[in-house]
Amino acid sequence: MSYLVAATEAGRAAGDLLRARFQQPRTVNAATKHDIKLDVDVEAQDLIAEMLLTRFPEHALYGEEGIVGDQASEYQWVVDPLDGTVNYFYGIPHFCVSIALRFQGVVIVGVIFDPIREELWTTEKGGPPLLNGKEIRVSARANLAEAVLSIGLAKTSTTINAGLPLLEQMAHRARKCRLLGSAALDLAYIACGRLDAYIEQGISLWDIAAGWLLVENAGGRVELRPRSDMPDKFGIVASNGLLDLRL
Repeated sequence: MSYLVAATEAGRAAGDLLRARFQQPRTVNAATKHDIKLDVDVEAQDLIAEMLLTRFPEHALYGEEGIVGDQASEYQWVVDPLDGTVNYFYGIPHFCVSIALRFQGVVIVGVIFDPIREELWTTEKGGPPLLNGKEIRVSARANLAEAVLSIGLAKTSTTINAGLPLLEQMAHRARKCRLLGSAALDLAYIACGRLDAYIEQGISLWDIAAGWLLVENAGGRVELRPRSDMPDKFGIVASNGLLDLRL
C-alpha cells in the first residue's frame, strides 16, 4: 500500500468519526484561555495512529495529541486529528483532519479532509495536488487589493499582539481578511485558489505540514520561520506566490 493511499484512508476514517460525533455532547479534556482540547481529538488521533503504524510499524507519529514510536525514525507522520477544535466545539462546521508524512525531515505526502463538505485534498512530493481527484492550482491574483487573506492570531498574548497590527494593515490593503479557525484548511484553500494568502505568528508543524506541500505543489509559496521564543512553533506566510505582502 502506498503512503498516500494509507494517509487518505486514515484521514477519511478519522473524518467519519468527527462527523458522527459532531454536535453531540462532548467531553473537554483541557481548556485554556484561547483553546480547548476534546476527547474526540484523542480518539481521532488514536485511530489514525493505529491505522498507519499497523501498516508501517517502523514509522513514528508526531501529533497534536502526543507522539508514538521512535521519533528518530526516517519516516514520521505529522498529524492534527482535528484542526479547528474550537469551531468543532461550538458547532461551527469548519474543521478538518490533517495528515502528512516526512522522510528525513522533508514532507513527502499531504492529506487534508473536511468531513462536513466531503472535500479531500491529496498530494505527494513531485505529484499533482488534487481536490476530490481533480487537479488544483493557486489563484492568479497578483493585486493585493483584489485578494482575500486569512490572518491567524494564534493563542498567546505575544502572537495576538503581533497579529493585530498585521490584521489592521492588511484589512486596509486587501479586499477582505478572514479569521477562519483552521490553519490546515486555510492552506488547502490557497492551494485551490479560494484564498490568496495565510499569515500567522505562531503555529505548530502538525497544523501546516500537509497544507505546506499542497500549496507548493499547486504553484504557491510557503515561508516558515522558527520562533526562538516559542519552542516548536513557527511564523508562516503562505500565498499564491504573486502577492506583495510586505508591510
